[in-house]
Formats: sequence, structure tokens, C-alpha cells
Amino acid sequence: MSFAQFIQDAWNRQAKWLIVLRPLSWIYRGGFLLNKKLYQCGVKASYQSPVPVMVIGNITVGGSGKTPLLIQLVNYLQSQNVRVGVISRGYGGKGPFPAYVDLESLPEIVGDEPCLIVQSTGVPMVVGSNRQRSIEYLLSKHELDLIISDDGLQHWALARQIEWIVLDQNRGLGNQKLLPEGYLREPPSRLTTATVIEHASQPNSELNMHLEVAAPYLLNDAEDERSFNPADNFYAVVGIGFPQRFYSTLDSMGIHQFQCHEFPDHYDYEITDLQFEDNNPIITTEKDAVKLLPLLKQNPNFKREIWVVPVEAELSPQCYDVLHQQLQQLGIPIS
Repeated sequence: MSFAQFIQDAWNRQAKWLIVLRPLSWIYRGGFLLNKKLYQCGVKASYQSPVPVMVIGNITVGGSGKTPLLIQLVNYLQSQNVRVGVISRGYGGKGPFPAYVDLESLPEIVGDEPCLIVQSTGVPMVVGSNRQRSIEYLLSKHELDLIISDDGLQHWALARQIEWIVLDQNRGLGNQKLLPEGYLREPPSRLTTATVIEHASQPNSELNMHLEVAAPYLLNDAEDERSFNPADNFYAVVGIGFPQRFYSTLDSMGIHQFQCHEFPDHYDYEITDLQFEDNNPIITTEKDAVKLLPLLKQNPNFKREIWVVPVEAELSPQCYDVLHQQLQQLGIPIS
């Protein structure tokens, strides 16, 4: 088990030994608040985009459902004739940055989530750590009404007009401690300053979302291709921030026989990671599939079935009502 997986497991269990990390959390809190104050006071300058910016992020480390939400919002905005573009840090990508993301982009260059976003929406997208350069590059190629920043909630160098925070009910706020004692990037009070979307199957808030699961599809052309059978014995191969959500999804689909093979978030797979002693199929997420497909093309003799479970974010009607109000305040026409 890697250290990242070890600490993630400790956070999820709210292990008591995490208290020894409290001094580091104090240092993190002090540095974070000082940096934020410097931007608020104007000592450090924030970039003001000529096009309104909407940030979609979270205050926790690990998966919250942010990417499916972003994909759903982009598809919706496109259907409403809003000219939308996306920027992202491109975490896991090697660059060079800023990099334009299209259907031919490789996850090793631009990151796995940007590839998934563009494949799902066709949205104009640029990635790179310098958000100003990314926006300028994006606007040099497209006329846009709105730019969505994938993550970047704590990136104060970028001014924004709308903030949506995704809060996963399954994980909650853990022990409510900042990094590294807990998995919070910001104090819980941050939730009072933005639009909070609760990710839950039984939500407490009117502003909520859940993930709808579609039929699994086969990623590769395996020998003796057959229909999906939930009774099979699977290898669940995942490299995401909160793999327990995927296991719960499998269980809800009637898939109860699987061995868990977890890797760090944004993991760069090797073909040996997919090799096991028997021929049982693999089952994985769409985010992982983005990384696995190029690997399969490099290894055409690999014939084990790899099944992908697609999910789609379903937002409550109130989410769209709030979105319309926020866009109207910014003068962005919506159909």
C-alpha cells in the first residue's frame, strides 16, 4: 500500500493516530489563511478574466463527483446555446502547458479527467497550472460566454463570479480537520460562501445531485466477446480519489464478486497492472478507462475483457434554477 492510500484510508476511518499530525495542520492553516488574505488585500493580484468564470470544486481531498457534475453542466449549457469553455490544472499530465485538449489528446500529456471531459462533451478546453495563460489561450481560439474552471477553488490567483462546491454525503467532512490531520483543504465555514451541491442518494438539501449508472460497455475487443454478466468474478481496477463509491456502485448493480485492486488517483497504469493468474474480467471506471485505452492499443495481444461502468450526474431542478439566476446576473443569455 502506498503512503497516499495509507493516509486516505486513515482519513476515511478517522483514525485516532491522526492527531499527531495536528501541528502540521496548524502550519497548513496559517499558510493557507495568510495567502488568502494577501489576495483579499490586494498585495497579490488576482487575474480578472474578460469572460465570467465559474469554479466547480470541493473543499476535500479525493473524489466528490465533481467531474460528472461538470460534464452534465457543460452538456446542459451547450443545449441552451451558451458558449462555454473549460480550463483545468491538467493534474497527472506532463505538458507542455498550456495545452489544448481535443479528441486526440493523450491523458499522459493533458491528464485523464480533461480527456474524459472533452470526450464526453466536445467542449473547448485548455489545461495548465497558470490559469491566466490557459484562459488567454482558450479565448484566442474561441468566443465564449462562460469559462468553467475544473477545480481551482483554492486558486486565489483567479478571480471568479460563481463558485459551486460539491459535497459528498458519503464522505462528509470526515473529522473536520484540515490537511494533513484530516482531508479538508479549507475550514467547514467555507461552505457558507458558495453554492453547495450535495452529492447524495437521499439528500437533505434541495441543491443536490446523484449518479445514474448506465449499462457497462466493453473497452477492448476481447476474444470470445459476450454479454455483460454481473455474476462473473471481476477484478475491480480503480485509480480514483474515493474508490469506495465505485464498490458501492458495483454492489447496487448486483455485482458482488470482485477483488479490489486500488491505485493512487490519476495513476499511470502499466500493462502488468492488468495481468492476473486467471482470465477473469476487469471492471473499472470511465476515468480509468481513459488511461487504459492507450495502454491496450500499445499491447494488442492483451485479450482480457475490460468492462467500463459509465455514470451520469442527475441534478435536482433547483440546481438549474440557481444556475439560471446566476447567469442572468452576469448578463449571460440562456435559452
